[in-house]
Amino acid sequence: MVVLPTDTVYGIGVDAFNPEAVAALLAAKGRGRNMPPPVLVGTVRAAAALAESLGAFGQDLIDEFWPGPLTLVFRASQTLMWDLGDTMGTVAVRMPLHPVALDLLSRTGPMAVSSANRHSLPAATTSDEAYQQLGDAVAVYLDGGPCADNVPSTILDLTGTVPRMLRAGALSVDDLRKVVPVIDLPTAGHEPELSPADRRAAAAIAAANAASAAREAAAASAAEAAKPDDPADEPGAGD
Repeated sequence: MVVLPTDTVYGIGVDAFNPEAVAALLAAKGRGRNMPPPVLVGTVRAAAALAESLGAFGQDLIDEFWPGPLTLVFRASQTLMWDLGDTMGTVAVRMPLHPVALDLLSRTGPMAVSSANRHSLPAATTSDEAYQQLGDAVAVYLDGGPCADNVPSTILDLTGTVPRMLRAGALSVDDLRKVVPVIDLPTAGHEPELSPADRRAAAAIAAANAASAAREAAAASAAEAAKPDDPADEPGAGD
């Protein structure tokens, strides 16, 4: 296993075609087979070889956003001899925009890579942070300096007729709609996982709305208290 820098956060990666290595990766992160890792590639040709088809939008999205923070989910090629976990016949693929990652991938071929952190803990943005969480479970740590941001990649599912967002991330819906006009967004109660930046923005908006509502309620209460008493409401009024 190797920890490597990417254009989003540090990742922990192994040979995607080595089932024992993939199992070790999941164990190091404290994850089960129900959470299979995505695959990083160094070339578009490698991505196409992993997918049954790029579909109607895959090539256009790749041309616009790769290398970069966009993970695309395809139907996996049935010729693949690997075991990434319970993938349900799909594969999540990304080409990272980082020279160290791309150089490594050019030497190794496709790698199963997940964020370099224990499950439920913050993703590492430096090799030191990764070591603090993963320790000697990983053989090699490649130090590419601190990541520019800790926002994960956006995940778009291309296995259906209409592309479907699975996770909001570094690329916004507006970014994606420049290439794919129609995107299936989860309905209420099934929102995509928010990126840290989106969570902070949502919290700020919620706090501002709460403060505004409190001010309006206080103003309404003060206005009500300042109203003169209506003589018609007094006992005996009008008798």
